[in-house]
Amino acid sequence: MAVARFSSAALLNNPIDFYPASASISVSSSSVLRPSTHTKRFSCAAAGLNLKSSQKWRIEASFFSSFLDKSTEIESLKTSLLEAIAPLDRGAAATPEDQQLIDQIARKLEALNKVKEPLKSNLLNGKWELLYTTSKSILQPERPKFLRPNGKIYQAINVDTLRAQNMETWPFFNQATANLVPLNACRVAVKFDSFKVAALIPIKSRGSGRGQLEITYLDEELRISRGNEGNLFILKMVDPLYRVPL
Repeated sequence: MAVARFSSAALLNNPIDFYPASASISVSSSSVLRPSTHTKRFSCAAAGLNLKSSQKWRIEASFFSSFLDKSTEIESLKTSLLEAIAPLDRGAAATPEDQQLIDQIARKLEALNKVKEPLKSNLLNGKWELLYTTSKSILQPERPKFLRPNGKIYQAINVDTLRAQNMETWPFFNQATANLVPLNACRVAVKFDSFKVAALIPIKSRGSGRGQLEITYLDEELRISRGNEGNLFILKMVDPLYRVPL
């Protein structure tokens, strides 16, 4: 942040006369008692500088205060969001009221998003853990719990190669990889091209695995995305160094 300074350069710009050492100067009592016009001009200029410095300081202080207020609000909303989704089994146990509350908090965070072009940000790179979603195809809420994904679910994204990878853990260990086609600075078309069952058996996609994903909030810890069918995804960063295999 720039800091207002009262520098010697500013002083030299004022019309102060400097007499050579050899000059003969006569000083009368009237000239001593009478205020110098140079002094008046310098005093006015200094006052003007002080006023401008004060105005600049107030503007900078207001901006810094606004920045701190925004950051504090973001952290408060993130805490509220994580607390709200913690007991909901990634969304499988969410009631319509829970879903509405979480969507409201997510929208407030999205409105404060500082990363306006997430597809150009290195913050997107790495492995993210899925904390919450409204996607029934992921949650499988109609199945008995032992037939649902019970372990952690991850999604990795590479900005440089535009590749993505979804990874289930216990009990199925399924994987899917996809190409990402940017549609704008926030939205991508997703085309899955290969799958692995139990992380071992490869299956080539027949072109049915397609969709779109918009990244609506991004920072070092949290990512919020929305799918083309209206589903909400909330993820946290777990490994920023992970890269999707080519």
